[in-house]
Amino acid sequence: MNDVFRQRLQNLREQKRISRIVLSELCGLPPDAIRRYERGEAEPSMGSLMLIADFFEVSTDYLLGRSE
Repeated sequence: MNDVFRQRLQNLREQKRISRIVLSELCGLPPDAIRRYERGEAEPSMGSLMLIADFFEVSTDYLLGRSE
């Protein structure tokens, strides 16, 4: 995954003032998923990417840096 995704994910999460673990739980992901995505240790599946985008009410293209 690219740096844009990691940075946008972190920025959106921090704007909502929620922890990585809480965001993972709210999206139905494993507890360490968001931490791993933000650190670039793992890439989200398409399903996980869609869950994150839906939670933040943004497009997957925005998360991936394909749109503003």
